[in-house]
Amino acid sequence: MRRYDVPVHLVDGLHLVTHEEKNDTVATTYLGNHFGTSLSNRHDFSYRGTIAHQILATHAVHTSEESLSIKFDALASHDITYVGIIQSARHGGLTEFPVPYILTNCHNSLCAVGGTINEDDHIFGLGIAKKYGGIFVPAFQAVIHQYIREMHAGCNTMILGSDSHTRYGALGCMGIGEGGPELVKQVLGRTYDIPWPKVIAVYLEGAPLPGVGPQDVALALIREVFHDGFAKNAILEFVGPGIASLSVDFRNSLDAMTTETTCLSSVWMTDQKVQEYLGTHGRAHEFASLKPGLIARYDGAVRMDLSEIRPMIALPFHPSNVYAIEDVQNNPHDILQEAQERGLEQLDRKDLRFSLLDKINDGRIMVDQGSVSGCAGGSFENICAVADILGDAPPMTDSFWLSVYPASQPINLALMRTGRASSLARAGVSLHPAFCGPCFGAGDTPGNGCLSIRHATRNFPHREGSKPQQGQVSMVALMDARSIAATARNGGRLTAATELAVTYSPVDYDFDASSYKSRVYQGFRKALPETELVYGPYIADWPRFSSLPQDLILQVAASIHDPVTTTDEIIPSGEISSYRSNPEKFAEYTLSRKVPQYVGRAKAIREMERSRQNPTAQADGEIVNLTDRLRMVGESSLAHAAIGSVIFARKPGDGSAREQAASCQKVLGGWANIAGEYATKRYRSNLINWGIFPFIVNPEDFARLPVGTILVLRGLRDALVQGETQFEALLVSQEENSRLQVSLPGLSPTERDILLSGCLMNYYRDGN
Repeated sequence: MRRYDVPVHLVDGLHLVTHEEKNDTVATTYLGNHFGTSLSNRHDFSYRGTIAHQILATHAVHTSEESLSIKFDALASHDITYVGIIQSARHGGLTEFPVPYILTNCHNSLCAVGGTINEDDHIFGLGIAKKYGGIFVPAFQAVIHQYIREMHAGCNTMILGSDSHTRYGALGCMGIGEGGPELVKQVLGRTYDIPWPKVIAVYLEGAPLPGVGPQDVALALIREVFHDGFAKNAILEFVGPGIASLSVDFRNSLDAMTTETTCLSSVWMTDQKVQEYLGTHGRAHEFASLKPGLIARYDGAVRMDLSEIRPMIALPFHPSNVYAIEDVQNNPHDILQEAQERGLEQLDRKDLRFSLLDKINDGRIMVDQGSVSGCAGGSFENICAVADILGDAPPMTDSFWLSVYPASQPINLALMRTGRASSLARAGVSLHPAFCGPCFGAGDTPGNGCLSIRHATRNFPHREGSKPQQGQVSMVALMDARSIAATARNGGRLTAATELAVTYSPVDYDFDASSYKSRVYQGFRKALPETELVYGPYIADWPRFSSLPQDLILQVAASIHDPVTTTDEIIPSGEISSYRSNPEKFAEYTLSRKVPQYVGRAKAIREMERSRQNPTAQADGEIVNLTDRLRMVGESSLAHAAIGSVIFARKPGDGSAREQAASCQKVLGGWANIAGEYATKRYRSNLINWGIFPFIVNPEDFARLPVGTILVLRGLRDALVQGETQFEALLVSQEENSRLQVSLPGLSPTERDILLSGCLMNYYRDGN
């Protein structure tokens, strides 16, 4: 694998040429006198030669040299997010969905938590689809992204989803995962506004070895680009002759994992295989041949020889913690010891005991559980490979168990029709309906101290169902379905699929949409405005939030110094997500698995603000204490200020697109985050859309922001109105009273106005 950290040109779809190689005969033949100018101007003819630019240009309603504003062809949400989105959109005057909006029910499909609340949300969702003209996919029919692949993603289109793994690039469709407020903007006819993204070529050549699957290629790519942010907020464009060696199922599974590089989106060249895939799904007319122009300019590139990829494993607790399985087998003690030490740092609990080293038995690593599921793992081709590898081998032992979740009912039907479902069942595999649970901690949670290997998307420490604050720690590693099956065949002993001699049978897929025709509600352009929405007893509207006052008095309620903080650590997934439709109740779980004291601290700060707003009430002791502290430094007036909480984290926002990571802070009285940088664009956008300032500080100031520190930002509103992006805060702590510089780089005029209004709902309520 080779990485190009400089601009490159793809010439004639085959040759990657850098500036240093400009005298190459291939380069001079095609580039001529244009080479120098094309490197210096990102928006010249060669940059427009990328597939990404072609698609962005056709969806932009406004462009400038710096930014573009986009409208999407379709929208998609699942049942963790759509209730909050619609509650927000109704405040903005929603009357009818302007584009197809697909509401799936694949995350909180199980009703074991909270009594009736999950199914109450599904009933509410069906009412949404009827009232506003949406498409409703009932529980267990399909996971969100498989349904979109099968029924909606077409070439030269763009889809926005309220899930971070919204990726349909292998079908020539640019999918972008964002927090709910960005979908609110779309349903209300507004635009998605972003700076022109970088475009990075992923140049594929060669063909994978038998036993090497899409997760192996994805993990190798993530390892190459994640740690230094090479692909952060960029578009990954897959090009090169190696694409032809990959089936569309392989491409889809690999494409889903590009989210873990922190890229904005992805797109691939399309070919006859894509045309056949769309034809199989009854959408041949949606095919278009997409390829780069004669000369296409990229901001960087990764060159991957697929034949060199070996079976990989992402050890706990991050998808970027990647090793070749062979290397782990050859050096288990050192590698597992390193992963364990890194995991203890992430969990930040010195009293916890968990041991990856305990999994070494007679020099080999033993695994307790395996799972193949979700938008990355549950494809027909992946599951067929599992069946081929297990074959007529003896059933699995009682010390290891394997579950398989086909990603849709049509895939399930094909597994039944071809006999593979019965083959898997005979081998001891637990077959489940379409459900995203194993991917986010709501299904197949491993036992305490157990190691699970999964063809899923993430393995964060607070995501897969364990609860470290209660002494429960399960360990999840990511692997490809093929090596998971090989491990199962060897009774749980970690095994790469390439170690086995397997004859892989042809994949004879026949798409049967009968279940969709029977169960999916198709309401687009059939809005029934008279429909009454059914509010279950747990569904609640958003509380009202105030606009930005002149001054902010902020107190640090959590100070997190991990290298990266995930959204799952800010608002846990798993069974807790069942409470997502009640903002006040859901906020009770904010940072509960990372900083359990945060909610109590934030509530105390919120009570100070409520006391300040009610001058007739007796002053709260905390607000008296705060006033005394401010008076000591010459800052006593609170007349034009709001008191709120702030979270400090070095690099927050990796992972899920769920807006609740920001909205729960707002519900608890949060006004800001302070960070060295933000892990993803989507988390920063969520903060702004909920009226939370995404402040940046210099790394040398990190140690100055412990819990309890007060920041006074006088004249913030006026400064923001005037377009300022640099602000000076008075910093009051036990150790010092000093000044702190905070900044808001890259703030657009619309983002500024949303912050001034206090949140996106207020922005619309103000008539914008």
